Amino acid sequence: MIAISLQSGSSGNCIYVETCGVRLLLDAGITGVQAAERLAKHGRDIRKVDAVIISHDHGDHIGHAGVFQRKFGLPIYVTPATLAAAASRSSTLGKLKDVRSFRSGDRLRFGEVQVHTISTPHDAVDGSVFVIEAGAKRLGVMTDLGHVFKDLIHLVSSLDAVFLESNYDPDMLANGPYPAFLKQRIKGPKGHISNHEAAEVLRRAGEAGRLQWACLSHLSDKNNRPDVALKTHRAVVAGHIKLYTADRYAVSDLFSL
Repeated sequence: MIAISLQSGSSGNCIYVETCGVRLLLDAGITGVQAAERLAKHGRDIRKVDAVIISHDHGDHIGHAGVFQRKFGLPIYVTPATLAAAASRSSTLGKLKDVRSFRSGDRLRFGEVQVHTISTPHDAVDGSVFVIEAGAKRLGVMTDLGHVFKDLIHLVSSLDAVFLESNYDPDMLANGPYPAFLKQRIKGPKGHISNHEAAEVLRRAGEAGRLQWACLSHLSDKNNRPDVALKTHRAVVAGHIKLYTADRYAVSDLFSL
């Protein structure tokens, strides 16, 4: 199984996963040109992707789904509530002709690959995170979590690798430029989880001994930095877990497990 972060953060999200001959994109928050060019850097053709699976209705996750379908002919997997919410406020989504509906909690099947969808308390109408499973391998794509919800640690402990939200540093958020209402939204129960919270999730989940690597994702532009996030995690996360960060504007290296 291989994975590539094409971009991660409030400016746009898209992760590529390939395993057992199946090619998936998780979210469509970047332009079609960006997605195609960044995949091509790793020798992948976006037109060969089997499905685009949308996590929730915020524009940085679904905003370019229409382009992905119309330009590249990709089917869009999305919950009805997510699609309705996005369509009601987006002028860029456009008409989608090939929509495959699912409900959070469903398992999607693509040949030998299963994608488990898990509901989150993030402030979206019907948000999900994903576990991609093929054979004995399990990869999590888990951002926009809301808070460290029940069973999250147990879920991460069952994975071989994870893209995990590590959105903000509490001190940077407290002293940063955001207005009070936005700071409260971010650190509230339907917002995002901090570096400290993400590190504690990885510390506890890592005790099971299965987790090989974690890519810290959806880092805030104003309230976090890659070096700050990594320093926080390295202070508490077991040394056998390799740590990376997903870039807000660029493609990552190719991750494998």
